[in-house]
Amino acid sequence: MRRVLTLAALAIVLTTGVVQAAPIGVGVGIGAYGGVRIPILQDNVDRGSLYGLRVPVKVIPMITVEPYYLSSKLGDRDETIGGVEYTRDGFDHTGYGVNAILGMGLGFGLHPYVGIGSHKLERDGSPEIKETAYNVGLGFGLSVIPKISFVVRGEMNLVVTGDTSRKFANGTLGVTYSLLP
Repeated sequence: MRRVLTLAALAIVLTTGVVQAAPIGVGVGIGAYGGVRIPILQDNVDRGSLYGLRVPVKVIPMITVEPYYLSSKLGDRDETIGGVEYTRDGFDHTGYGVNAILGMGLGFGLHPYVGIGSHKLERDGSPEIKETAYNVGLGFGLSVIPKISFVVRGEMNLVVTGDTSRKFANGTLGVTYSLLP
């Protein structure tokens, strides 16, 4: 975990001299998002829905800190074990954490981000998984109306589960309202 945090801090420090603020359009805002969550290399759950809240806070012109909350319901999956077909419930996935967004200054709101959080995976018949999660992604923000921004994001989410992890690809569409310029 220290290595990931150190690398994230190093990336931010090394790029601060060459980047400018992305026009995400908020100093402090509140946003809602929804989308699809796709499990990667997991044959016991299927894709599902994802939704949540984000609160972007522009700390300095090139860095935005974004606390988030997410909730997801992954789909059920049929498995055949010993010739008998079983339906395995999908996980209920909830989490909260913080993302650090780095502005690219390209004039149309392209922004990479990294994050860390605490996530919980639950389903009937399995022990609860409550572990650290890491996010990395790329978003595109567009403000078509003053104070309102639309954000499309692609993200990889990794929930550490001991020696292995549960990996997910997320695609989301969100809207953010600027509370303070």
